[in-house]
Amino acid sequence: MDAGQFVIPILGIVGAAAATFYAVSFMEIREKSLEDLDDKYSEYEEGGGRQRRARRKSGRQAKKRK
Repeated sequence: MDAGQFVIPILGIVGAAAATFYAVSFMEIREKSLEDLDDKYSEYEEGGGRQRRARRKSGRQAKKRK
């Protein structure tokens, strides 16, 4: 068998894994920065920010369980 027959599929798999990793990483960074921005402006509300953070945290934990 020719070595090229093995190299091309392996490079495709590595490329797909790298693209997936970066997509998920950037999505998490964006989500975190939006949460920080929301928390910054929710400091002015009385108790609203804590409740919102608790709901968001429980939502994330529910997604992880699925």
